[in-house]
Amino acid sequence: MFVDHVKIYVKGGDGGDGMVAFRREKYVPNGGPAGGDGGHGGNVVFEVEEGLRTLMDFRYKRHFKADRGEHGMSKGMHGRKSEDLIVKVPPGTVVMNAETKAVIADLVEHGQRAIIAKAGRGGRGNCRFATPANPAPELAEKGEPGEELEVILELKVLADVGLVGFPSVGKSTLLSVVSAAKPKIGAYHFTTIVPNLGMVETEDGRSFAMADLPGLIEGAHQGVGLGMQFLRHIERTRVIVHVVDMSGMEGRDPYEDYVTINNELKEYNLRLTERPQIVVANKMDMPGAEENLEEFKKKVGEDVKVFPVSAVSRQGLKPVLFEIADLLEVTPEFQLHEITEEESDATVLYKHKAQKDDFEISRDSDGSWILEGGSIERLFKMTDFSREDGIRRFARQLRAMGIDDALRERGAVDGDIVRLLEFEFEFID
Repeated sequence: MFVDHVKIYVKGGDGGDGMVAFRREKYVPNGGPAGGDGGHGGNVVFEVEEGLRTLMDFRYKRHFKADRGEHGMSKGMHGRKSEDLIVKVPPGTVVMNAETKAVIADLVEHGQRAIIAKAGRGGRGNCRFATPANPAPELAEKGEPGEELEVILELKVLADVGLVGFPSVGKSTLLSVVSAAKPKIGAYHFTTIVPNLGMVETEDGRSFAMADLPGLIEGAHQGVGLGMQFLRHIERTRVIVHVVDMSGMEGRDPYEDYVTINNELKEYNLRLTERPQIVVANKMDMPGAEENLEEFKKKVGEDVKVFPVSAVSRQGLKPVLFEIADLLEVTPEFQLHEITEEESDATVLYKHKAQKDDFEISRDSDGSWILEGGSIERLFKMTDFSREDGIRRFARQLRAMGIDDALRERGAVDGDIVRLLEFEFEFID
């Protein structure tokens, strides 16, 4: 089975907790703080593995969670950093954020890596909080939670040349005679339901990868037939070979077929029209094909190159292969995603994400106030509420962020309940 689209959940490892500890040595009556920091968690890293051809493995395992860092220890010993979780993906995988649809990484080369979910840092131990005013603090941080998100993996077949056309026009037959590939061939529509890849070598020693894609029909860009499912594979190709059934044996007009398919490519992605296209007039051994070819050439004009072939009898294939090889030499690779000027040309792009200090205050139906916001929730998760020093520090941080003043402006009075995640506390004016 060929799987080329899957949705999975990834989570970076949480950081280890910092420790509260004190020196306990003989003849040292008042030993200072000795709690170590927690170790960093592991990142979730996607790595390209050349031997993989499908996203099949992700059908059975959809959750990937990296290990958390080791907790801090006494005597000022830090916890161990966790190893990264390496997830193998096939070449040609595009990773997108499921919520925002933003492209995180486009992985094409063997060994290429991208950090998909970042790990949380380790919490600081009480060694870090010692000051002249408080030389023995009972204060430590919990580990920072790792990044978690749902991502969509899309596999776009890495081929230089893509065969497009209506079902049963002879795309699979053409691939089978010019390469060693053995696609399924049948006298019915949609025989090909998965892309087939084959390596083609010309007589002068040039070679390229050719993909036989499932047949397109009218409305493919909207998901009719197998359209949407496999139109994405054409995006990677540099040259499009448009196979047309010149015999018209199924009662269709070859020129109308040609126009329909090109419209589908245009509707799916305008950039597909930028690729050079070769028209292969197949089934020239059938009766009436010569007359249809003449008519077809008149309608498309002289600008479009048309190569009459018969895939079954292997006639006329040599000029087609030479033309494809010549085009590949002068055609650059097309960027799948627009890259702005300030971004690099690399397919894995890491952007600085500023931590949001903003917060939202809303009112619940029971009259309590609800606090929401990325930085507040992160702060809450990293606070150790089992110790008084931790609670005091948390209250100071909320005050410094301006949350107290914001609650007063919204009308909060002494004794009101304020809710943050699963934590409730009273507002004291």
